[in-house]
Amino acid sequence: MEALLNRVKDTREVLRKLVIDTVLNEFDGHCMALSDEKRKMKYTKMMESPFRFFRGSAYLFYYDMSKIPFSFHTSIDKPTWIQGDLHMENFGAFQNEKGEIVYDVNDFDEGYIGSYLYDLIRMSVSIALSCEAQGLSNHEQQRQIKAYIDAYYHQLKRFKKGKDDPFSLTFTEQNTKGPVKKVLKKLGKRQRDHLLKDITYINNEGKRVFSWSEEIEPVSFEESTMLKTLTENYFHSLDIEDKKDFSFYTIKDIARKHGTGTASIGLDRYYILIEGEKDANGVDDLVLEVKEVRTPIPAYFLPYREKFWKKYDHQGKRVVATQKAMHHLEDPYLGYLTIDGREFYVRERSPYKKKVKITSLLTSEDFEATVQIMGKVTAKIHARADVNTENELFNHESEEEILNAIGQDFETFCNQIIFVSMAYKEQVNQDYDLFCTWVSEKWND
Repeated sequence: MEALLNRVKDTREVLRKLVIDTVLNEFDGHCMALSDEKRKMKYTKMMESPFRFFRGSAYLFYYDMSKIPFSFHTSIDKPTWIQGDLHMENFGAFQNEKGEIVYDVNDFDEGYIGSYLYDLIRMSVSIALSCEAQGLSNHEQQRQIKAYIDAYYHQLKRFKKGKDDPFSLTFTEQNTKGPVKKVLKKLGKRQRDHLLKDITYINNEGKRVFSWSEEIEPVSFEESTMLKTLTENYFHSLDIEDKKDFSFYTIKDIARKHGTGTASIGLDRYYILIEGEKDANGVDDLVLEVKEVRTPIPAYFLPYREKFWKKYDHQGKRVVATQKAMHHLEDPYLGYLTIDGREFYVRERSPYKKKVKITSLLTSEDFEATVQIMGKVTAKIHARADVNTENELFNHESEEEILNAIGQDFETFCNQIIFVSMAYKEQVNQDYDLFCTWVSEKWND
């Protein structure tokens, strides 16, 4: 009898563990083709907390969520260009092409075409997990999700009514508040050469080179040779209006970058130090980030888009296009290239890059001020990338279709997002425990 009761008690847990095992093996082992060593590295990072696990297992999120019928999807032929992996750590400050310090979404690796709801729900789950990590109650977690959804909805309405323009709206020190405003204000005082001072130095030969550390390591001779030969390919991928003289992109040093992100652990990432302007005594040297990318996770679960893949058959090109579609003034160094059959995109490693750390959100008011801005940013990225920027893929205004899908009963819409997000937060917590056990059993032999 005891054995039977244990079977009843444990069956759901056993089955869920099988799901985790199957999904992680399929995506990390086959789709991402990560070596056992790289998988161990990634899973060690994911074991740090439920939120870190959530960040590193987007495929599990889409596996679960894409099977649930929601009431508020837009029509299948009226999709939104979604960020694809929206969570609280994928927002941050940086300098745009105009020289302004702005706050926006800063990761585009999973960009794809699909329902806006997946961005909203994934973000809402991350809000609940982040609040929980800071000791906020379930009631407070729900209140913060509502603040995010409410800000998103009202910003979409402002776009539809013409009160704001998604193509020119930016979030700066002047129109933000709370922790975001503090970060932007602090960055405004930062010197342009801050990053160079932090990760490079002038050697005995008078040349600027990278400073080696746990995160920045030298590359092999073969890697260095290969990357140097690809400069021309990268140059040709740049927008014509952004191209400078070819000598501007002269490579001065190359490094391998470690220790950033969670989902991308196991994929190659390089820092490349380039010449920049020649008459600035090395102060205008630039650091470019060359990051490996694969097929976006949402694409495995959301409807297949033939036109999208014909236009963006190179994954680096897709990521670059996502950023251009979502940002008002994008990075002028955005480009892409192929290295040994693998696809990469290139962007500037901004010296003004900084996030609002979750651990710095010490009060309910700090959380609310931050998630409200994140809600507005989410509305902006969804509204920008539609027929006005990508008329080959869209024949509709995204904000109008999303507002039509939400309909007149915003409270019901909001309550459904909150209910699903809170329920899935509990699922993430349970999965995290199962995952830690799974890693101990399978990967710590």
